[in-house]
Amino acid sequence: MFVPVKIVVQVKLVPDAIQASVLESTLRTVNDAANWVSEVAFEHGVPREYELRKHTYAELKARGFGAQAAQHTIKKVRDAYTTLKANVRAGNLGKEGSKRRRKAESKPIVFRPEAAQAYDDRCLSWQYDQQTVSIWTTSGRLKSVRFVCSADALKTLRAHRQGESDLIERDGVFYLIATCEVPEAEQYGPDGFIGVDLGIANIATTSTGYLAAGRGLGRYRKRQLVLRAKLQKKRTKSAQRRLKARARKEARHVANQNHIISKTIVTEAERTGRGLSLEELKGIRSRVRLRKPQRVALHSWAFAQLADFIVYKAKRAGVPLVFVDPAYTSQTCAECGHVDKRNRVDQGLFICRGCGVVVHADRNASHNIAARGESVWNAGRESRVPATR
Repeated sequence: MFVPVKIVVQVKLVPDAIQASVLESTLRTVNDAANWVSEVAFEHGVPREYELRKHTYAELKARGFGAQAAQHTIKKVRDAYTTLKANVRAGNLGKEGSKRRRKAESKPIVFRPEAAQAYDDRCLSWQYDQQTVSIWTTSGRLKSVRFVCSADALKTLRAHRQGESDLIERDGVFYLIATCEVPEAEQYGPDGFIGVDLGIANIATTSTGYLAAGRGLGRYRKRQLVLRAKLQKKRTKSAQRRLKARARKEARHVANQNHIISKTIVTEAERTGRGLSLEELKGIRSRVRLRKPQRVALHSWAFAQLADFIVYKAKRAGVPLVFVDPAYTSQTCAECGHVDKRNRVDQGLFICRGCGVVVHADRNASHNIAARGESVWNAGRESRVPATR
C-alpha cells in the first residue's frame, strides 16, 4: 500500500520588475480581503466555512477574485480561527481570563500584507522543463514567471508534487512552497535498536557513540540572545526589521543543524540495519524542571523539529522507529538495571550505586532508550500474531 511522506519544497521566484509588482499587489489585495472576511466571521460568531461563504463569496467575486482565489481566501480565514480555537483549548494563550487570551479572543484575526496565499492546480501551473510557473493574480494570469531551486528539489517537484502551494514574500523576495508526497520506503526487520537521548548540553546522544555536542550551539544561542536584547532596547523601526531578519536567520541555522543531526542518526541506523528508539517528547517543556539560566536553552531549541526530521527521514529510508517513555532513563543503570536518583552524579557523569559502573550519563540513557525500544517493538510484533489454541 502506498503510504506518502509529506514534505515541502521551497523554490525562489525570479520575476521581472512588472511581474514582481503584480505579485506584490496580489498578496496585499488578497490579505486585505482576508482581513475583511475575518471581520465578517467575527461579527457572525465565526460560522462554519460553508456558512461563511454565504456572507462573503459574492463580495469577493465583485472585487475581481476568481472562484478558486475567493474560496482559498475564505478557507484561510476559517483555518486561522480553527487554529486560534485549538490554541485556546490547549492553554497556549493562558488560562481563561488572562490578558493574552482576552486580547486574542476580543478582536478579529488580522493578516499581514505579505502573509501566505494558497494556490491549487487551477490557479497555478508548473513548467518544469522551462523552470517557470503560470500563476493567478488580481491583474489576470501571469505567465512565464521564472523560478530557481536545486536539482534535487526540481526532481522531487517533478515526481511527487501534490495539492496546494503557498505564495509568500520575505523582504521583497517571492517564494513558492509546494507540498510533495514522497512514497514511504518499505520497512525492514531491524537487527536491534539505536537509542537516541535528546538533551540541552548534548543535543543528541546515541547508543552507538554519536554525540551532537551542544557547546557551540549554546554559544551561538547566547550570542543571539545578547544581540536581540540590544536591538529590542532601541525600539526603532529599523531595529524591528533587523530583529525579524535575525529571527529568520536563527531559525534557518537551527533547522540546518537539526537536518545534519537527524541525517547522521538515520544514516547510521540504515547502514547497520537497526531501528531507532526515541523519547516521547510530548510535554517536555512542562515536565522538565530547570534553573532559570537553563530555561532559555530549553525553550530556544527546536526539539520537536529535530524529532520530526528524524521521523520523516526514517520513513523515507524504511528505518523502523518507535517512541518510548523517557521516565527514569537517566537514573537507571543500563548494565544492572538499578534505579537511583543519586546514580546521576551531575550532567555528564553516571555512577551506579548498585554495580559501580562509571559511564557518560547521556550515553547510559541512550542505552536504556535502545533497550526500551526493542521491548516495545517486540511487544508490537508479538501482538500481531494470532493466538493459537
